Amino acid sequence: MHRFRFPPAAYRLYISNSKSTRHRCIQWTSHPFHPLPLSSLHTSSITRKMATLQELDATIAEKSALFNQLKVRADPTEAAELEATRVKLGELKKSRGALLQASGGGSKDKKKERLLLKTGKGTRDYGPAEMFCREHIEKTVKDVFHLYGGSCLDTPVFERKDILAGKYGEDAKLIFDLKDQGGEELALRYDHTVPLARYLAMAGTTITNAKLWQVGKVYRRDNPVMSKGRMREFSQADIDFAGSWDPMIPDAEIISLLGTILTKLEVGEFTVKLNHRKILDGIFEVCGVPSEKIRSISSAVDKLDKLPWAEVKKEMTQEKGLDPIVADKIGQYVQLKGAGLEEAPKLLEQLLQDSQLASNKSAKEGLSDMSILFTLLKSYGILDKISFDMSLARGLDYYTGIIYEAIVEASAPPGLKQADALAPTSASGGTDSTSKPDSKKKPKKKLDEEGEEEIDESQVGVGSIAAGGRYDNLVGMFLSAASGEGKKTASIPCVGVSMGLDRIFAILWPRWIERGMRSKGTMVYVMSAGDGLLQERVHLVQALREAGINTEFSFKNKPKLPAQFAAGEKDEVPFAVILGGDELKTGLVTVKEQRWEFKDGQKVKVQSEEKGTQVLRDKLVDWIKNTQTFRDWQIGKWIS
Repeated sequence: MHRFRFPPAAYRLYISNSKSTRHRCIQWTSHPFHPLPLSSLHTSSITRKMATLQELDATIAEKSALFNQLKVRADPTEAAELEATRVKLGELKKSRGALLQASGGGSKDKKKERLLLKTGKGTRDYGPAEMFCREHIEKTVKDVFHLYGGSCLDTPVFERKDILAGKYGEDAKLIFDLKDQGGEELALRYDHTVPLARYLAMAGTTITNAKLWQVGKVYRRDNPVMSKGRMREFSQADIDFAGSWDPMIPDAEIISLLGTILTKLEVGEFTVKLNHRKILDGIFEVCGVPSEKIRSISSAVDKLDKLPWAEVKKEMTQEKGLDPIVADKIGQYVQLKGAGLEEAPKLLEQLLQDSQLASNKSAKEGLSDMSILFTLLKSYGILDKISFDMSLARGLDYYTGIIYEAIVEASAPPGLKQADALAPTSASGGTDSTSKPDSKKKPKKKLDEEGEEEIDESQVGVGSIAAGGRYDNLVGMFLSAASGEGKKTASIPCVGVSMGLDRIFAILWPRWIERGMRSKGTMVYVMSAGDGLLQERVHLVQALREAGINTEFSFKNKPKLPAQFAAGEKDEVPFAVILGGDELKTGLVTVKEQRWEFKDGQKVKVQSEEKGTQVLRDKLVDWIKNTQTFRDWQIGKWIS
């Protein structure tokens, strides 16, 4: 006999495949004479869920394929469809997860799935040694911000989505969207510039002629290259000058500040590439670029540091519909560059003599600004680090004036030589417009486990480590939008620079390891010889810490002296302070200085027969602070 879930007036469960809805559904019918056994009921339920799961998997596969196609095409006209597909795909995956959880919730035999221990794509952990290096970078940056008169600012890590919308051009697709429980449309901040502009707009006239800086995490849904500091969550340090000053003085000050930071960080030889949006816009106008295509063509030009001219021209003509003749005219200008004390001013003079540019209002204003800027940069003593580069465009929509970015040797992709960055020119001086695009098929893109393009990190450069420019209209844009349509509002001109701290770290960390730099800031290790002397050790440790000296000791009552030395040597602590019973009676301690050196590529402790120096306990703080080791540490000369 079967046991029945229901009394004789039971209901029959069956699965109906309705053609009208294309979904299997459950229907109950009265059937008093043939009730359904529990085993059959359970089997039918599982069958229904399996069928629904198969349909979901098929739909998810279909939507994933569509999403990847749209993403690869990156057609701005399909942005809305791409976003809608992404949202739908997320909903389907969530439904699938809920269905799987429901179907496995009552199964005692189902094994618990293994937890995958990893960080999200484009993010990473930093260990203590790495963080010590990162803190050095951040401290150096903040010190220079203060040196130049900056004041600290902090803004939320997420903003209202309408605040960020329409500010980043083609990069808008990289914004991380959020939606909180209250239904407010939010997004993770893409940079610090737009939040700053929103802050200034909210503050109104209460903030004038301010130097504001901010250090914090920003987020971009980019395809990450972790080893080169290109990530989805990363740290940026920004400083911006907001207010009306005489032309180009704050712009020159920002560039000087940037040069000071990069010099102090010892990133190696660096170049600050300069251009002016008004000059670039003037070039596009005189070459015949339609006004509605200027920003998209500008974005293509900005890729000349990563792609040869032939590829950039192909994007302009085949993907963005620009006339090839117009593209060739642009190529004659964007190939121009002049670096250093002599070449940069020489290129500026060449452009000033160009009759076409001289007749264009936008280009003329930009060239006038650059003349003032070069004079100031010479006074700052940084003109030798400048490259006037006509290919620099900066794709963000909010820039209105000077633009710049800092690069180092590691910035360029390994496979891209400087000579390959520009196409050969014809006899007339223009690019060869008759050259045919490469007919070879591009290799099929490899996709990672998330269906995104897999990148060969060995063929990618770090990219620019800092960038910025002038944006005079962004604050006014917010003020105008907030005050209502048609109302005129005053704006606050701004100029700023943003530094990618993770990219700088990617350059400095290997050198940090090679030089054997310390990974901890402890200066003193207090030890005891013989009896544990725990209370005496703690008293001395506290006295040193109160004097601002980073101090450690063993957490054991009666530690052995060799074990204490080993603990101090592990962190390469430069001063070992040893307490002994006899010395305590006379008010003395023994201080032994410890040093390390490289031998055969290995960092080893310098062995010494010296027993140390006896110092009066009440003079110990002054003695340590007067050593060259401690003074070097205080001024930022890191002990290696």
